Amino acid sequence: MPLPIVILPGYLESAIAYRQLEQSLQQLDFPTVTVPLRRRDWLPTIGRRPVTSILQQLDQTIKYILRQYNTTQINLIGHSAGGWISRIYMGEKPYLAGGNVKPFLWEGHPLVATFITLGTPHISQERWTRSNLNFVTNNYPGAFYKNVRYVCVAGKTIFGERRPGSWLAYNSYQLTCGKGNTWGDGITPIEAAHLEGAENLVIQGVRHSPRSPGIWYGSPEPLKAWVQYLI
Repeated sequence: MPLPIVILPGYLESAIAYRQLEQSLQQLDFPTVTVPLRRRDWLPTIGRRPVTSILQQLDQTIKYILRQYNTTQINLIGHSAGGWISRIYMGEKPYLAGGNVKPFLWEGHPLVATFITLGTPHISQERWTRSNLNFVTNNYPGAFYKNVRYVCVAGKTIFGERRPGSWLAYNSYQLTCGKGNTWGDGITPIEAAHLEGAENLVIQGVRHSPRSPGIWYGSPEPLKAWVQYLI
C-alpha cells in the first residue's frame, strides 16, 4: 500500500476546501487526511505572530496517521503557506518567530518521504510573513534534507500587470518576490514557488486556491503532473 498522505491547508483556509483533493488521492489508493483546521484556527497567527498552533495540529495529525497505518513515514503536501510551515515542522532548530513565546522543536524530517508544495511562496517581501519565511530560508535553504524528496509545483496562469484583471496578481507578486511583471498562479509567482535542489514543476492554467474559479493544483488534470512523485 502507498504511504499515507497528510495535507496542510493554506493560510486562512479550512480542511473542508481540500475534500475533493482528498477524495482524488484516495481513489488512487493513497490513504489521505487533511489537518483538521478551521478558518478561525489561523487567527492567532495574524500579524507576524508565530504559527506554532498550526504546527501543533500538523504534528498531532501526522502522529495519528503513523499510528493508524502502522508506518514510519508519510507523504506531506503543503498548499500555499502550508508549504513553508511544513518546512519549519521538518526542521531541527527551535522555532521562535517573535514575542515571549517558548521555542518549539519538531524535527519531523525523518517522518516525511516525499514533500510536495503547491503554490507555496517560499520567499516574501511582505512584512507580516517575512520574519517566519526568513527563519525558514536562513535555517533550511532549498531542498534542505537529503532524505526527503522535495517537489515544488508552481502555476503559470496570470501575468501580473497594472491593468484591470491583473492588478491582484501584480500586487501579490510584487509583495512576494519584489517584481509584479511576472508569471504565476494569480497569487504566488513562479520564482517564489520553487526551491533550489527540488524537483520544480510548472503547470499551465492552474489558479492558486481550491476556492478559485476554474481549476487549481488539486483538480483532477493538474493532479496527474505531480502525483507521480508520491510513493
